[in-house]
Amino acid sequence: SGFNSIGHMDTMLRGRHHIGHYKEGEEFIQNVFHVLFLLFSGKEKSNLSICWLQYEISKVVQCLQAKNKKKLKAQGRKSKKLAKNLLKEPDNRNYLCLWKLYAYLEWLLGNIDDARKVFDTALCMAGTGGCKSPQLCSLSLLYAQLEAELLESTEGAVISRAVHILTKLAESGPYVPYSGQVLSVNVLKARKTYEHVLQDYLSKTPVSGQDQVSDANQLVNLVGCYALFQYLTVGIDAAVLIYAQTSEKLEAPGPQKCENTGENFGIQNFPTALEAITLLHTNLLRFHMKISVYPLNPLREALTEALKRYPSNQSLWRSYIHIQRKSHSASKARRFFDGVTRSTNSLEPWLFAIQAEQLRKKLTENVQRADVGEIHSTIPETGLTNRIVALFEHAVQSENGTHCPLLWRMYLNFLV
Repeated sequence: SGFNSIGHMDTMLRGRHHIGHYKEGEEFIQNVFHVLFLLFSGKEKSNLSICWLQYEISKVVQCLQAKNKKKLKAQGRKSKKLAKNLLKEPDNRNYLCLWKLYAYLEWLLGNIDDARKVFDTALCMAGTGGCKSPQLCSLSLLYAQLEAELLESTEGAVISRAVHILTKLAESGPYVPYSGQVLSVNVLKARKTYEHVLQDYLSKTPVSGQDQVSDANQLVNLVGCYALFQYLTVGIDAAVLIYAQTSEKLEAPGPQKCENTGENFGIQNFPTALEAITLLHTNLLRFHMKISVYPLNPLREALTEALKRYPSNQSLWRSYIHIQRKSHSASKARRFFDGVTRSTNSLEPWLFAIQAEQLRKKLTENVQRADVGEIHSTIPETGLTNRIVALFEHAVQSENGTHCPLLWRMYLNFLV
């Protein structure tokens, strides 16, 4: 028992309860991890540890979303115990990716000071690779992003902990924990360093195979660090400029000769980097809009351009729906969904188009059911219902939609 119910369906609400992880299914998954852990060694064991801890973090995130404090406390205890045990393994002691996840877990559980200690320990242990070390770059980027999210405005951000982390990364020296100040001269030096390192990376000749993947990841982390650094020290326009310049370089068609350096560059070397950089760009714009006044149009344009190119990216679709909920005119979004579904076989545009209409329907019903003195308005909103049914009909007739259990379940659920 339990095998058929391992998959949990985030999109469905059953009464007040979110359908979460089932007990039997959960036991099965834990057993799989325990058995596999004994079979692997070295690098494979470390990679398995990463998967295991990521799975534990996903459960913590689920508790956070469901706002279940009691469950979160219990899950947090279990996950932390596992993380500590994994880090005790001889293969994992100096594995920065695992330290990064452990620090992130502490941060999610609200233990900010403990998380900072873990991040600082990992950075001190990481040596002096600076921007050239992929693991160090990735660790510093997450730490700086989390610290930046604590800021209430960009004023005074120049002397924040996030800038200290990014400046230290550029210095390539031993890491020193934050002491409450960042020297302007160090900020200027760091800016120059980032600029040069990024230029070197973008003019590299294409590599093949495994190196290509790690190179792409390294480029994304580097651009993320530089853009965040510019955002905190100069402003949003400086950060957007870096994303724009990098994207332009990566979009250059084919391996062509660059006039001034004579080097090859092009999207061939970094096929996945462009998508990840676009995601960083849109996330930064969303964050900036949250903490200060900024027009919606740049974000909307960036998202629509990105979604035409990557129609199956779920994070981008979530952001798109989030900003569309703020506008009262649905026609623009509907035209956009319609255009994307015609030009791609991906199922994501259908699922998100349906979700957007369902959110709109929910909003309309909430407004209509609001008490107006003695009168209770109970006019059913049939227009949206018909539109959603039509979307489901079209989606299940598409090649991928026919074979998607989630889509059929959502359709049944909606009809009920």
